[in-house]
Amino acid sequence: MGIYLSSPKTDKLSEDGENDKLRYGLSSMQGWRATMEDAHAAILDLDDNSSFLGVYDGHGGKVVSKFCAKYLHQQVLSDEAYAAGDVGTSLQKAFFRMDEMMQGQRGWRELAILGDKISKFSGMIEGFIWSPRSGDSANRPDAWAFEEGPHSDFTGPNSGSTACVAVIRHKQLFVANAGDSRCVISRKGQAYNLSRDHKPDLEAERERILKAGGFIHAGRVNGSLNLARAIGNLFFTQCNLFYMQSLSVELSFTGDMEFKQNKFLPTEKQIVTASPDVNTVELCDDDDFLVLACDGIWDCMSSQQLVDFIHEQMNTETKLSVVCEKVLDRCLAPNTAGGEGCDNMTMILVQFKKPLQSTEPSQAEASHNEPSSSN
Repeated sequence: MGIYLSSPKTDKLSEDGENDKLRYGLSSMQGWRATMEDAHAAILDLDDNSSFLGVYDGHGGKVVSKFCAKYLHQQVLSDEAYAAGDVGTSLQKAFFRMDEMMQGQRGWRELAILGDKISKFSGMIEGFIWSPRSGDSANRPDAWAFEEGPHSDFTGPNSGSTACVAVIRHKQLFVANAGDSRCVISRKGQAYNLSRDHKPDLEAERERILKAGGFIHAGRVNGSLNLARAIGNLFFTQCNLFYMQSLSVELSFTGDMEFKQNKFLPTEKQIVTASPDVNTVELCDDDDFLVLACDGIWDCMSSQQLVDFIHEQMNTETKLSVVCEKVLDRCLAPNTAGGEGCDNMTMILVQFKKPLQSTEPSQAEASHNEPSSSN
């Protein structure tokens, strides 16, 4: 059946956790896909005042999503901007840092450890899901010193991952996103998108792709990737090159056709960039819950449909991981004929403990804090 199994794997990895400010539940399921390429991180106590939650949806392999789940929150915490109180800047720098860390000798070695096989030609790695939790050693900052070695010229994996993460610090919520995973907040039962799906057909994404020398074919960047932003995807595989040649596309670079290594462009202007959108929201007592989920959920339900479904389930179910499991079961397709409901699925549900001791945002703040609603 190619990328699909003959029957779905419906076993779920679920967990719950809480501290004095919030509680969360999460669940992930492989579903119909031949491999599980999602990963997640739930760190209740990133420091004394902050919690970190993130979902990562891998493509072309699972190792980049695992790498992000293990290291991205570390880089947020260790950045000097975070220590100075600038969470948004530390998030942005951490996304770019993932690409830097996956190159060279140490990057090659760590990717090989996280995976169970590696091709020295393409950098494609396979492995098992990684999901760090509060208190894991993965929560300790790592300076990631450069290492000399036989793979010092390793340019990074061609597989990649979305990243949609949230930092909850005092009464503020910081959301950073690259790719088509999504963060949604329910405020008085209304769904508000706190991230934007980075698809190639968005005007800003299309403009950057074309200016960087790329193209869009059938809704995919250079006929290959259906995302305009991602961590990883540092160069094209040989199959990408053959595909482009079959379309009679004139190649604008020599050698490897690279997504992100045009030396004449900054990282945020590459064909595909890890640059995240960062959104800051003032939390208030009207906030019901927060959802972070990979596109396996959003392909099947709109933001408002999911919010409505969660509210309905929470009327009778208090365990948040069970609510997540019910969402996954609701989205799972009965067969692979239609495609929707056949992807890996991961979802984190966060409920804020009342009261937040915060005033409701002013009209001007609400306009900024609620970037878009979904019906």
